[in-house]
Amino acid sequence: MKLSPSKLNSFLIMKLPSAWLCGVRVKHIDNSQCEVSVRHRWINQNPFRSMYWAVQGMAAELSTGALVMDKIQAADEKISMLVARNKSEFLKKARGKIIFNCYDGEKAATYIKKTIETGEGQTFWMKAVGVNEQGEEVSVFEFEWTVKAKSSMQSA
Repeated sequence: MKLSPSKLNSFLIMKLPSAWLCGVRVKHIDNSQCEVSVRHRWINQNPFRSMYWAVQGMAAELSTGALVMDKIQAADEKISMLVARNKSEFLKKARGKIIFNCYDGEKAATYIKKTIETGEGQTFWMKAVGVNEQGEEVSVFEFEWTVKAKSSMQSA
């Protein structure tokens, strides 16, 4: 079963309701890319009349994590996934609709394949860039994902 924007948005309602309430929505996902949008609204603002950094982080993380989930599902193996570290840079106030794109789907597939083949945990960085409606970068997030085949975890 292939992941789709509607399936991922339903997942948000059930498993990440705070992201869903803040307006985080998956718009597109394919083998290499995931696009997530969020609009600046009252519920997700900071005192400076722009989007709270953590809401941007939720949208950015989802754009990377959805690709990892998609590759795990395609591998049809039991694999755990977890963010180990993240870093971010804020370039402009986030107002209006912000679109986060991650283009690292093939990178996730490579490391998931490697954890299945070796039985060892793998770590890799994925990047999500948020742009406003004028096409200006407002923030850049990087997440270090860890993946590990669960069968190898039980024998360790």
